[in-house]
Amino acid sequence: MRLGTTSYIYPADIITNVRRLAGKVRDVELILFELDDGPNSLPDDNTISELKSLGAGHDMTYTVHLPLDLRLASERPAVSKAIRAIRNTERLLPHGYIVHLEGEEDLKEPDDLKRWTDNSIRSLEIICGEVMHSGQVCVENLENHSQLMLESVLDRMPVSCCVDVGHLWKQGVNPLPFLDRWLSRARVVHMHGVGDRDHKRLSLMSPMELDPVVEVLRERFQGVLTFEVFSERDFSDSLAAFQESSRRAAARSPHRR
Repeated sequence: MRLGTTSYIYPADIITNVRRLAGKVRDVELILFELDDGPNSLPDDNTISELKSLGAGHDMTYTVHLPLDLRLASERPAVSKAIRAIRNTERLLPHGYIVHLEGEEDLKEPDDLKRWTDNSIRSLEIICGEVMHSGQVCVENLENHSQLMLESVLDRMPVSCCVDVGHLWKQGVNPLPFLDRWLSRARVVHMHGVGDRDHKRLSLMSPMELDPVVEVLRERFQGVLTFEVFSERDFSDSLAAFQESSRRAAARSPHRR
């Protein structure tokens, strides 16, 4: 398992964050949340070259979070923005591209889920045509999505998933059945604590909530685990909380000497 965090831990640009994180993590999630027509967060060619060099020098991979405003499950998705982000970062050979499927989420009528799913499939088919292999595309479970919505897409597309444990905690859902169902399809797992809002330090979760998840990941997950937080304090705290939980799990292991 490769532990990582986001490219917005320090109040600076992407390259400064990655320089400071190099040697501390083995993956950095590049946050490309918005791509407006004016200034945007896309790295320029020199930045991409340095990111590639930092990755090679520190055994560090990258995941890329595609912009949030794509509305890939809508009738008029902004797929071109996703393609821009993919082409901009493809030289980094990302471990995965994190995708939100959003559109009209208030699925009241029987045909609403079918329309939401069909729109999502059309967008994903285009995106999959832009990457090295469809498994790089990781569909993330969102706090306003049901498991049925995720299943409706993953049952029809050969993409991976990004299991966001923090979103499940925020929904009040036990992550363990979800992990049992989807961990084999996951290239990336997101973890973050939930307090007044999510994406906070992991120590906000009790050992009763945190330890069973950490134990499953230690035993069954070989991909990228991203502490999806956005400050140095929350990152350091989350790493410490995860390590403490891992020690508790190791102490319970019947194979411990």
